[in-house]
Amino acid sequence: MIITASRPYFAPFPGFFLKAHLAEILIILDDIQFPRGTTWITRNRFKNDQGAWWMTIPVWKKGRGLQTINDVRISREGRWVHKHLTGLKHAYANAPYFADHQQFLDDIFAAGSDRLIDFNLMIIRHLMLNLGVDTEIRRLSELNIKAAGDRLLIEICRYFDASVYLAPGVAARHLNPDHFEKAGIELRPVTSRSPVYPQLWGKFIADLTSFDLLFNCGPKARDIMLAD
Repeated sequence: MIITASRPYFAPFPGFFLKAHLAEILIILDDIQFPRGTTWITRNRFKNDQGAWWMTIPVWKKGRGLQTINDVRISREGRWVHKHLTGLKHAYANAPYFADHQQFLDDIFAAGSDRLIDFNLMIIRHLMLNLGVDTEIRRLSELNIKAAGDRLLIEICRYFDASVYLAPGVAARHLNPDHFEKAGIELRPVTSRSPVYPQLWGKFIADLTSFDLLFNCGPKARDIMLAD
């Protein structure tokens, strides 16, 4: 059994889904602390005529102390939904496959869950479906595992009787391979290149949200993501 784990990032970049594709189970780490500072869990980069465009999902933080990701709620105050949807339409109106995803985006931004974890997971599942990634998703909160660091990942592997844990190259450098070896688990680094594909708005920008790949390349997106 090969597994991997990740925080529930907002509209992740293609490398997230390549790692998921290589695993049999993707564990979403929803029962860990939500970062206090800026985080990919609430923002990602799209592209418009000005270049890389940061889209941020506002969440409630003030007065709530330390929160687990599961506990974080989206703030529906203000006009950010209208701003984001209008920005997407202006940025991608001429993208060949934007229309294939526009209704999904309209629906989830306007009437999606107020729980950040549910909002992000709906987007992750939509992207997986359209990238042809059929890896099973499980949530840490379902497993009743209480640990941290290397021990958390090892206990997740034991729960599923997994013999291989996939870690992105950068993350793998922060893990102790001896701990995994002693547990009988192979710690396998995954290094993904940044796929190059046709984009709107001039010079190519790497590692944008996977939506940018899908808006521009549609059914070719999977092959582009998996290409060596």
